[in-house]
Amino acid sequence: MFYLFVACLLPFFTFASPTLVDFITTMASDDENMGIVSNRESACDYDDDMKRAKDAGIDAFALNIGTDPYTDTQLYYAYESAARNGMKVFISFDFHWWQASQGSEVGAKIAQYASHPAQLMVDGKVFVSSFTGDGVDVDEIRSSAGSEIFFAPNFHPGQGDFDKIDGALNWMGWDSNGNNRAPTAEQKITVADTDQAYEDALQGKPYIAPISPWFSTHYGPEVSYSKNWVFPSDLLWYDRWREILRLSPRFVEIITWNDYGESHYIGPLSSPHTDDGASKWAMDMPHNGWLDMAKPFIAAYKAGSRLPIRFIEEEKLVYWYRPTLKSVDCDETDTTMQGSPDPSGDFSCGRPDGADTMKDEVFVVTMLKFPAMVRVHSGDNTETFIAPPGIWSHSVPMGVGAQSFKVIRGFRTVEALSGTSLKDVVDTCVCGIYNFNAYVGTLPAEACVDQLQPAGLTMLSEGLQVTPQINALG
Repeated sequence: MFYLFVACLLPFFTFASPTLVDFITTMASDDENMGIVSNRESACDYDDDMKRAKDAGIDAFALNIGTDPYTDTQLYYAYESAARNGMKVFISFDFHWWQASQGSEVGAKIAQYASHPAQLMVDGKVFVSSFTGDGVDVDEIRSSAGSEIFFAPNFHPGQGDFDKIDGALNWMGWDSNGNNRAPTAEQKITVADTDQAYEDALQGKPYIAPISPWFSTHYGPEVSYSKNWVFPSDLLWYDRWREILRLSPRFVEIITWNDYGESHYIGPLSSPHTDDGASKWAMDMPHNGWLDMAKPFIAAYKAGSRLPIRFIEEEKLVYWYRPTLKSVDCDETDTTMQGSPDPSGDFSCGRPDGADTMKDEVFVVTMLKFPAMVRVHSGDNTETFIAPPGIWSHSVPMGVGAQSFKVIRGFRTVEALSGTSLKDVVDTCVCGIYNFNAYVGTLPAEACVDQLQPAGLTMLSEGLQVTPQINALG
């Protein structure tokens, strides 16, 4: 049986590293333990996430936990919501906060939720994962868990003891230079390279393959966790899904459902959460279309098929692009130009490190049952192409101005698949910052505009040198 998980950051936001792996949908938090979902007040606050994920074909949410005081309250809510919505969940221990010496405490936490009806069971065992944690005592975890566990942590080849685990998660879903930055001409480690490294280390044990749509983060000195980089993303979501169908691993984890801080969320902006500073680049930047695009790929993966065309239920056109060209200069007002409190010096001012790996293009994925002609207007640029049946990607040079799309079949416009995006490409700095996040749209368009709620906008103005226009799409 194939399993598809989605990572949802619960306590602390994760720091991606080319050597790190993690695989769970969790709700993120910051250094002050202000978890991104720590403000949820009941299991009802998780219901929409559970229903959306189930509808897409996702099997379980990974609940990435630290040692925060709100952890058990939010775990209880998530487990209860999953149970009544026909979903499964499991705990992923974040070893930025748990210590390798806490094997017995980890086991005790597993035991606390092991018998819950929403707990994911694999091969009759309680499924458990982690973010890092290579040195933890696996025997101590197992002896303290009170039941058999299927332990699939984010151990790293050459570091963790792969003999004592049941599987492993690879968190690194983006090409890199091997040192937590975008690849260079001299140093490039692809996602396929890390797939192979894990498969070699696992020697036939199950592999949790990562898939992620994007990575862009831009925290400045207004917070203590400054970080400012991108990994090459562009058509990553489309290309990696095709790679997953070829690879056909037993487990796949989507990274992530709601990590707005690293811009790889596929869940809605309106999902209840607090603001860790990510609102500066997440505001008015929905990603729901990426979940729409994934549905037939998910169905194909779980059916063991390489033909997602067989699983297209509704024709769609999904598109995405950044809000500005790379050449736009925001140095005068960008928050990161003030430096960083990080004494390591591992910080870039201005444009995110890796910005040059991103293309100034509008990316379009057509999901069609029959061929059609597609015309894209991006500012003053216009391109027309033939889209065959199935799921295919295209790209068009990005131009400043409106972004519109038209699908023509039999000399007639397919109205449901045609329209103009709510987000123009501009030649100014929105919020005064460099924003390398993606705006994602779908045709037919959603009935309601997905927006950040008040709790998700609380840090919007911190560090900004311009006055933001809140919820401009509204």
